[in-house]
Amino acid sequence: MKRVLTFGTFDIFHLGHLRILERAASHGNELVVGISSDKLNFKKKGRKPFYTEDERMHIISSLDFVNEVFLEESLELKREYLLEHKADCLIMGCDWTGKFDEFSDICEVIYLPRTPDISTTELIEKIKTL
Repeated sequence: MKRVLTFGTFDIFHLGHLRILERAASHGNELVVGISSDKLNFKKKGRKPFYTEDERMHIISSLDFVNEVFLEESLELKREYLLEHKADCLIMGCDWTGKFDEFSDICEVIYLPRTPDISTTELIEKIKTL
């Protein structure tokens, strides 16, 4: 049994989100997803997500290949989240390359390529102009 864990905001769910979650799931038998809380997202990005944390958790948990979701409330607790959820592997997008290597002592760390030409930030900007 191999448990894969990944983190994200997953606001305005799009094809890029779906693809990285599908690829993360293919690296193990179970996929656990940490969803950034509204408060954490505001701290990271200076804005609240379009969808609430409950809505985003519902969207992600509805995917057949996602086994569990939880609320990520602090960036500083990543190690504890990995241990608590018994992660064998942490998967993140390549825009985070190197930033989570410190966890390689407790699990495998893999950075996957992002889907080209898809960005939540750019999508939000595009929607604003419509």
